[in-house]
Amino acid sequence: MIVREEKTDYICQNPATVPINPEILEKARHVKAIIFDVDGVLTDGGIIYDNHGMEFKRFNVKDGQIIKYLKKYGILTGVITGRASKVVENRCNELKIDIHYHGISQKRITFEKILEEQSLQAHEVAYIGDDINDLPVLSRCGLSATPADGHATVKEHVDWVLSTVGGHGALRELGDLVLKAQGHYDKIITDLLS
Repeated sequence: MIVREEKTDYICQNPATVPINPEILEKARHVKAIIFDVDGVLTDGGIIYDNHGMEFKRFNVKDGQIIKYLKKYGILTGVITGRASKVVENRCNELKIDIHYHGISQKRITFEKILEEQSLQAHEVAYIGDDINDLPVLSRCGLSATPADGHATVKEHVDWVLSTVGGHGALRELGDLVLKAQGHYDKIITDLLS
């Protein structure tokens, strides 16, 4: 089934009907943490300023919803973002994201720091990034992904191009996959229906 997003030029398939490469599923089975960029992943990449310089961003609640289930099953969540933004910091705190670094120009250094601090191996981390400044982490992590509208060069260097565009549930798509690959997703649904 093909769905045209109302406010984009991107065609996205329903994630439930997209066949997943067995190598990606195998990598997802080992994920202990999902780390992601914000602008272009949790948001559509747009920034709105009012006349007083106040910054506004739009987030998708689907991403927030999956974070609580990832945490329930012991999967850490983290942000490494190039911009320092009070709006993003507030959203990270609201979602109780385990680790978040803001205003980071050298994302790989921060990624390595997270690995050390959290006693993680690179192959145990999934990362979603949408632009070339994410490549140093995308090339190092165990499962790399980019939204459907990620930069063309990034798409050439990731394990998985998501069917969802940034700001429309990209983290949710990866989170669902990880929970399914690890056998947790069906239990979540069963518990919700009981």
